[in-house]
This record gives sequence, C-alpha cells and structure tokens, in this order.
Amino acid sequence: MPRPTSSPPHVHFFFPFRISCLVFLSFLSHVAESQIQDQELQVLLQLRQSWRDPSSLAHWVASNSSSHCAWPEITCQGGSITEVKLDNLNINYSIPSFICGLKNLTKLDVSYNNIPGEFPRALYNCSKLVYLDLSQNYFEGPIPSDIDRMADLQVLILAANSFSFDVPASIARLQRLRILHLYQSEYNGTYPEEIFGLPDLEELRLEYNDKFLPSQLPQNFTALKKLRFFSMARTNLFGGIPETVGDMEALEHLNLAMNLLIGEIPSSIFALRNLSELYMYSTNVSGSIPRAVRAANLSVIDLSDNNLTGTIPEYFGKLQNLSRLYLEFNQLSGQIPEGIGRLPTLSDVLLSNNNLWGTIPPDFGKFSALRRLVVAFNNLTGTLPEQLCHGSVLFALVAMDNDLSGELPESLGNCTTLSYVMLKNNGFTGNVPGELWMLTSLRTLILSGNGLTGELPEELSPNLSWIKLSNNRFSGKIPSTVSSWRKLMLFDASNNLLNSTVPTELTELPSLKTLLLGQNKLSGNLPTAIVSWKSLATLNLSHNQFTGPIPTDFGFLPVLAQLDLSENQLSGSIPPEIGLLKLVSLNLSSNRLSGRVPHKLENTSFEASFLNNPSLCASYSFMRLNVCNSQSSRLPRNPALILILAISMAMFVSLAAVFTIRASIKKRNGFDLTWKLTAFQRLNFTRSNILSELKDENVIGSGASGKVYRIMVNPSGDAVAVKRISNNQKLDENLEKQFSAEVEMLGNVRHVNIIKLSCCISCENYKLLVYEYMENRSLDHWLHKTKRLSLILGVANNMILDWPKRLQIARGAARGLCYMHHDCLPPIIHRDVKSNNILLDSEFNAKIADFGLARMLAHQGEAVTLTGIAGSAGYLAPEYAHATKVNEKIDVYSFGVVLLELTTGKEAMGEDEDMCLVDWAWRHILDGKAIFDAIDEEINNDSFLAEISNVFMLGIFCTTKRPSKRPPMKEVVQVLLKCSDPLYDIEQTSQHNLDVAPLLANPRHEEMPQSAYRLLRCNTY
Repeated sequence: MPRPTSSPPHVHFFFPFRISCLVFLSFLSHVAESQIQDQELQVLLQLRQSWRDPSSLAHWVASNSSSHCAWPEITCQGGSITEVKLDNLNINYSIPSFICGLKNLTKLDVSYNNIPGEFPRALYNCSKLVYLDLSQNYFEGPIPSDIDRMADLQVLILAANSFSFDVPASIARLQRLRILHLYQSEYNGTYPEEIFGLPDLEELRLEYNDKFLPSQLPQNFTALKKLRFFSMARTNLFGGIPETVGDMEALEHLNLAMNLLIGEIPSSIFALRNLSELYMYSTNVSGSIPRAVRAANLSVIDLSDNNLTGTIPEYFGKLQNLSRLYLEFNQLSGQIPEGIGRLPTLSDVLLSNNNLWGTIPPDFGKFSALRRLVVAFNNLTGTLPEQLCHGSVLFALVAMDNDLSGELPESLGNCTTLSYVMLKNNGFTGNVPGELWMLTSLRTLILSGNGLTGELPEELSPNLSWIKLSNNRFSGKIPSTVSSWRKLMLFDASNNLLNSTVPTELTELPSLKTLLLGQNKLSGNLPTAIVSWKSLATLNLSHNQFTGPIPTDFGFLPVLAQLDLSENQLSGSIPPEIGLLKLVSLNLSSNRLSGRVPHKLENTSFEASFLNNPSLCASYSFMRLNVCNSQSSRLPRNPALILILAISMAMFVSLAAVFTIRASIKKRNGFDLTWKLTAFQRLNFTRSNILSELKDENVIGSGASGKVYRIMVNPSGDAVAVKRISNNQKLDENLEKQFSAEVEMLGNVRHVNIIKLSCCISCENYKLLVYEYMENRSLDHWLHKTKRLSLILGVANNMILDWPKRLQIARGAARGLCYMHHDCLPPIIHRDVKSNNILLDSEFNAKIADFGLARMLAHQGEAVTLTGIAGSAGYLAPEYAHATKVNEKIDVYSFGVVLLELTTGKEAMGEDEDMCLVDWAWRHILDGKAIFDAIDEEINNDSFLAEISNVFMLGIFCTTKRPSKRPPMKEVVQVLLKCSDPLYDIEQTSQHNLDVAPLLANPRHEEMPQSAYRLLRCNTY
C-alpha cells in the first residue's frame, strides 16, 4: 500500500507556528535595529552639540527622508555605525566619553583637527575599536601607561601631536598592532625596544622625534618579518646598522635619515627582496659604500648629506628599478659607474659636492627619461652626454665647477622642458646652440667662466630671468632686440669682448635689478633715457671705453645701491643728483672727471671712489683729492685763535643754556633738577640739549609709558628720539621694570639692526631714554597708517613701500632678532615683535625697537617664566594662552606675522577680531587659492612674484602653532638672504607635489616634513 502524501497532523500544526516565529523574530530584529539607529543618531547629534555645532557638521540633523548612515562621515554595516571619519573638520573641543555609545564602532579617525587635552582614556570603553587615528591634533602629556587596555587595536596613529615623556612599554603589549605611527611629537625620553617584538607589525614610524635620548638600533628590530615600512629619521640614532637588516623579508621602505649612524652600510641591506625606498642621509655617517650589493628592486637611494667615502658601487648600475640616486654632499671619490647611465627608470641623479672624477657616463638620458642631472662641484672631465634630453623631460642640468670641456650638445636646444642650465666654471668652448637661448621654459642660464664664443642672440626666451655669461669670449653688439627680454632680472656679461654702445633698448627692461657689463669694449656715451630702470639696484659699466658726462638721470634711479663707472674716459662734473642716491658702494675712479665732489658724497665711505681724476677736488683733505680753494680765504688762518674762539663760544652757549633750562623747567614742572646721565655711546649733545627741547611741539608719538619727542641736538640737523617715562602712582612699579629692562638690554647691545640707545637721563620723577632718531618711523606707518589715511581722505597714497624695500626690511629685522637669540649672552627674547616696533632709518634699514617687554634667557632655548601675558593682539604665539614658560620661538611666530604683513599688506588683527592675519593666510592656502591672490596689490609684480611667494611661505612656516616646528632665526635669515636664488625654484618645483602639498593640506599646519622644510633653505650652487 502506498504511503499517504499528506503531512502528518503535527506538521500541519507546527508550520504556521514556525512562520509566526520567524515573522515575530524579524519584527523584533527590526525593532532592535530601529532602536540602535535611534540611539546612534542621538549620540551623533549630541556629539555635534558638544563641539559647538561646527559648520562642517551642519548637515548632521535628524531627518525622516534619509538615515545618518548616508552622511559622508559615517559608515554603517547592518544598520549600525562601524566607522566615524571626522578628519579635517576644524574641531576644537575634546572627544566626549559618550562617543562609545556607538556600540559597534571599530574605526575612529579624528585626524587633522584642533582637539586639545590629554589622551582620551574614555575611548577605552569603545570595546570593538580596532582603528584609532588621533594624529595632527593638540594632544599633550604622556601616552597612558595602561593603553594596552585597548587590546583589540590593530592601527594606532598618534603622530604630529605634543605627546611627551617616554613612549610607554605598554604599547608593546598591543599584540594585534599592524600599524603604529608615533612620528613628530615631543617625546623627550625613550621608546620601548619591546615594540620590535610585535609579531604582526607592518608599519612602524618614529621619525622626527629629535628629543629622543640617543640610542642605537636594537639588534632585535630585524625580527619584524612582516615589517614593510620602517622610519626612524632624526631620532638621535647612533652606532651602526646591524648586518641582520637583510633578514627583514617584507621591508619596502627604510628611513634612517638625519641621525648619527656610523660605519659602512651593510651589504645585506641591498639583498632585501622588496625594498623600494631607502633614505639614509644621516648627518654623521662615515665609512664607504660597500661593493657587495646584490638586489635589483631598489627604487630610491638617498645617502645625501653624510661623510661617506669610497666610490659609488658598480652594482648600483644593476639596480634595474632605480629611479632616484641621491649621493650629494659626501666625500665620495672615483668615477660614476657607467651602468648607472643605462638604467631604464632613472630620473634624478644628484651627485654634487663630492670628489668624483672621470667622465659623465655617455648613456645618461639615452635609456630613461632623465629629469635632473646635478653633478656640480666635483672634478669631472670630458664632455656632456649628447642624449641627456632623449626622454623629453629634462628639467635641470647643473654641472658647474668641474673640468668639463668641449662644445655644448646641440640636442639641448631641442629640450623644451629645460628650465635651469648651470654650467659655470668649466672649460666649454664654441658657440651656444642657437635654439637653447629661445627655449620658452628656460628661466636660468648660467654659463660664466668658460671659453664660449659667438654673439648674443637676437631672440631670447621670454621667461629668462637670470643670464650669467661673464668670463667668456662673447663678442659683437648687444642686440637692440634686448627690449623683448621683459622678465630679465639679472644680466651679467662682464669680462667678454662686447663692443659698440649700450643700446637704448636695454634701458627699457622694467624688471632688471642687476646689470654687469664691466671689462668689455663698450664705447660711446652712457645711456640717458633710463626711466624704466625702476628696479635696478646694481650697475657696473667699469673698464670700458665710455666717454662724455655722467647722465644726471642716474641720480634718479630709485633703488640704485651699487654704481661702478670706473676705468672709463668719462668727463665733466659729477652730477649733484648722484648724492641723492642711497648708495652702498660707489666707484668713479680712473676717469677724466672735474670740478667739486658733491657735498653729500664727501664722506669716508667713498674715500677711494674718486681717485685718479686729476681735475676733481673736495672740501676736505681726507678724500685724498685736491682741496677746493674757494672757501679757504674766508677762514681764520691762526689755529690758536680758532681754538680760543671755539672754546669761548661753547662755554657761553653752555652756560646760557643751563640757566635757561633751569629756570624754564623749574617754572614749568617744578620737579627736582638732580639729573643723572648714563651714556652708552659717544654723545654729540649734552643733557641740556635734551631737557630744553621737551616741548609739546616736538612730540611725535605716545604710548602707555609716556611721550616720544624728536629733538634736534645741534645746528647741523642731527636729531634724537627721546622717550619720556613719567611718574604715575598706579603704574610706577611696572614702568620702573620697563625702564630697567630697556636700559639693561639696549645699553649693552651693539647691532646695526637694533635701535641704538645713546644714553638715559633720570631724576626722581622722570626717566628719559635717548635713542637714535629713525627718519622713516615705523614699518606699521608705511604698511598700514598711510593706507588707512588715503582711504579715509579718498586720495591716492604716494607713500608706497615697494618690494625691494620690504625685503630689505625683512632681512634687517631678521638679523636683529637672530643676533638677540643666537649671539647675545645671555640670549634675549623680545616678546613684542610687531611692525610698530620695527623702525626704519632714512635708507629704510630696519631696526628692532621697544624692549620694554623683553626678557633675558638663562640659556638659549630655555624657557622663561611669565607672570602675565604681554604683547600685542594678532602677534601673540598660541602657547601664550596656556603656557607659563615661553622661549625665543614666540618671537619667531611674531616675526612670521610681520612677514605676512609685508607680503599681503594686511594688518595683523583687522576689523574682524575672529580672523587674524595668520588664520586668514593659512585658510587662503588651505582653500587651494593661489599665493598670487594673497599678495598686496601695491607690490604684485611679476618681477618679484617668486621672491614674494617664498617670503609668504616663510611667514607660514614661522607661524606654525607648535613652537618646536618653527625655524630658528638663523634659518629664517638664511632663507631671506637666499630666497631670490633660482635654485630655490628647482627644489620647489621638483618636490612640490611630494612635500609641500601634504603640508598645505593640513589645517593645523603642524606636520612639517624635513624634506618640505628643506625647500625653504634655498640650497645654492
């Protein structure tokens, strides 16, 4: 009998029950999921509220139309939040504990914000967290010793904060860690060697912690078999690199830069099968590069800036993946291995500043797209390879100061990407390839010190700004088409065979700053129509055959500082207008000039400037010229009588002045006349000269401590500035401190860029500080006050401070601060650096003034304890708000603000008190706007754009919020001195995308990689 097909009775009973259970469970799951979502939404809304509703989270609002899982910062799985990514949102408040109400949170990223405080231990309650990124914030204090409570962490990124003390050993107990980033913080202790025992570690970054105690690489670090990325640059490592580094099978990136490593680089390091980058430009490595290298996967070798000796290993020529070879600034010798030139991926070769000899391998550029070849300052011989630009990407060719010879390769004329050619001081001969002059990308051409011949071209690249052709054998005329060289800033063709006249067209170049045509065969009259030379600072036409007079127009060149017309056949008198120039050097010797030397040029600075002009005379014998006789007969001839008359007159004037002053002051002020004068300089005035002129009509300014007077101290027009500190019962103690501070510091400081305190005069009720008088007042007056006045009155502002003067002011003020920080014993911090305290003399030389807030430092770099915040709004460094101790880096910050003022023309604290200049400048950069758009319209000139941009970026670096990342003033001075160097642009252009972009992408402007900082050091060749 067949079995029935119907289900048994119990099946019929349970089937609908099972369906009901599933529906019910689904309902319960939906309800639970909905509850979780509601709870998580409330956590997010509460989080936004606790952070004061930042605009970046304005879209965090409850909505019936969409879930919070759709918000870009949130990632959900199964309807529950698993990841929260809140990087770069300008968050300024701490992480609240209720964030762990997100029960399924596995990843939290709050990097690149402004979050303050200590490590957020409340995150211990986020039990499922495996990824934590707190980098680029303001966390401080120690990493907690119980951080191992976060046992499931696989990624821990704490970089670029202010964590200090030791890296705790408890980190090594996070056994599941794959990525650990602790770079660029303030650790001032040690790191645990146990870290190198973490079995799953793939990335370990400890670099740029230069306060770590000196240590050697632990022997066990090579046991990290999974480690791909290992960086300990600038961590005070010393000793050698263990041979066992070759046991690290997975290693791809090794960075031990800027340490104190010694010994040879072990051959095993090149046996790493997957190593792709090797950076080891440590500061004191010694020994030679080993020959026993075996691997072929290396991509980048950077051994620059060491004391390496020996030869470049031949095996480098077998590294088929090698793209960058950086061995510059060592003591390497021998030849460049020919195999290197045949590598298929080679792009950058930097071998300068060594002792290399032999030829440049002829295959360079033939088999790879070579981008940079820098072999300057060696002993190389032979010719330049013909196919350097075969890959059509060659950007820079720098081979100066070698013994190279032969003709320049014709192929260079077809290299459309070439921007910098620097071949000076070699033995090149023949003509320059015609097309090379006209390459539109060419910006700098330096061919000085060779044996090159031919004539200057009729056409020239419109973008060329530097041409140096001195000490060659160029001949013929300077072409009239030179008027098209509109961007030319420097033209040096001295010591050649150029002839004929200086074409009028040469005077039509508005950007020209330096013109050197000495030691040629130029003739005719000097050019007269020179109204376009508004930027010309240096003019040398010496050792030629010029005739006729010196044009009067030369005296109206606005920025001319160096003038050399010596060794010509110039005649006539010296135009008095030449005396109007603010000259640093002048040479008119060995001509046929006649007449009287202009009065304003009769000083010891130009004593040798007029020699070998037989018909020239001067009023004083110290000029080593004939004394002009026109006034001599009017003078008394008896020396004794002259002396008696002078003494009698001086006594009469002094006595009269004393009685007059005593009566006047006693009548007017009624204070005690017991005055004490303390002189710090040799004085050309008396106490009476000062006291008699303390009148309201002589007041030129006033401040919290009293009035400032301009006082003429003698009939010749010499003036001083007198700061009077008056008695005030409420401020008496503070004023006394300010007075003592200025007298103590300025009385002993001697520097051309620090205001000179001549003397102090004091009595019971008054204190007077007598300074040198600064004719052009303060930088603030020129940058802001005259501009505001012109806006109020609706008239044009003729008091424009051009860029050359602004750069001059920046350099001068920087030198003054550098002297205070690095050369004074003890060092001095100013504490109130601002444009109002940078004074300008008649030649716009800058001097640091107003030391009432300054403090001595016991030792350079050591912090000084403050009893209260001092300084000026807009210039105050961030640490002022919370630190009880500051160091000289507060002056660096304030000076950075001044640099931003100089470049943008804006005030440190404008009308909007919520947005100071520093914040505005950083926001301008972070918004991706061009620096060009931030520059003051009064100086926005293509001729100086590169310089202005460099100084603007220096201001950015100086105003970094973390004090330790600001450059010292020594570095600032070097940058300002070299920021016009064209090699700056090589570094900037070649590394911009790699190094500067991450810096600018950082809203806290905290991470400043050493490679990016090196851009501002303007390496020169």
